[in-house]
Amino acid sequence: MEQTRFMGDKILNFFKHLSVIKRVLLGIITLLVIGYIFCLPRQLFHVPYSTVVTDRNGELLGARIASDGQWRFPPRKTTPEKIRQCLITFEDKNFYYHWGVDPLSIGRATYQNLKNKRIVSGGSTLTMQTIRLARNESRTFGEKVIEMILATRLEFRASKEEILSMYVSHAPFGGNVVGLDAASWRYFGHSAEDLSWAESAMLAVLPNAPAIIHLSKGRKTLLAKRNRLLKQLLDKEIIDSSTYELAVVLSDIEKLTKEKEKATKKLAYLEKKLSGEK
Repeated sequence: MEQTRFMGDKILNFFKHLSVIKRVLLGIITLLVIGYIFCLPRQLFHVPYSTVVTDRNGELLGARIASDGQWRFPPRKTTPEKIRQCLITFEDKNFYYHWGVDPLSIGRATYQNLKNKRIVSGGSTLTMQTIRLARNESRTFGEKVIEMILATRLEFRASKEEILSMYVSHAPFGGNVVGLDAASWRYFGHSAEDLSWAESAMLAVLPNAPAIIHLSKGRKTLLAKRNRLLKQLLDKEIIDSSTYELAVVLSDIEKLTKEKEKATKKLAYLEKKLSGEK
């Protein structure tokens, strides 16, 4: 008790001997710290999700589009290994080593933008992109600063795996397809856990420019980006040469249209079936 009182007296004496300017500065710093602690909403995403019915093995039995017209399946708790490797290699190589902001990436992006006299790179980490998806605000310099602050705060709250799961659950994959699970079923007709390396690489590069999935010219760009990512995975020895050659030879882009049509018809049938049951 005496020790507590002694400490309290020392703190009071410390404040009494501070100048007015130092007291103001200390007050500002205290407010900034408190603001930082409470700056991140408890729930990041406030969006509706599709109604999904699966069997005990995870096989899709029925699905209904979300109320906002998006195919957005419920959030995932984990990320399949192939998608995880592809995303980190393509989007954020230092994902497991930074605290939400990667100074090297931002420096490199700044240099590239100044050199090309236009924005060619954003330097955003996966954590920053997760914040951007949650906020859905215009991309300005001020918003970029806010994303950086909130990204560091998110790193204190959530684990890397949780952040990655948030990202893959809400990333855009073209049109009204949002999230990894919806994209897997929509484009390939099976779950994300069953994606091949070629399919995983394709979905990993899509959120960067989701519109190219629907453009005939854009699909060549998509194929080139996918193959570059597969080559990076090969160079990093994440996949072997046989897997790389098989993934490149089997052009999933050519299969994509047919698979998409089949998956779209299947989802439409399942949605109609689910509506009929109700």
